[in-house]
Amino acid sequence: MSGSVAVPVTAWAIGGLLLGAAYFVALRRTAGLISTGGSRVMPAALTLGRFAAAALFFAAAARYGGVPLVSAFLGFLCARGVALRAAQRLA
Repeated sequence: MSGSVAVPVTAWAIGGLLLGAAYFVALRRTAGLISTGGSRVMPAALTLGRFAAAALFFAAAARYGGVPLVSAFLGFLCARGVALRAAQRLA
């Protein structure tokens, strides 16, 4: 992989990792709000925000091509793995 391709691919992967981290933190918070039985407005807003942020991010990555899209998705999947391990430790 040439240097001109490695930097954007790495940047998209880091972006996917950061998006994934924020996504799964919001998911955990949403689950906590639902389990407490409070208002339905905040969990719904967090869910819509998560979906919108992910859709916009992956749409932006797709505009740059397949390699950035896959790179961003791999970063997102890495964040998912970290979130799953953290959830297993808490259980």
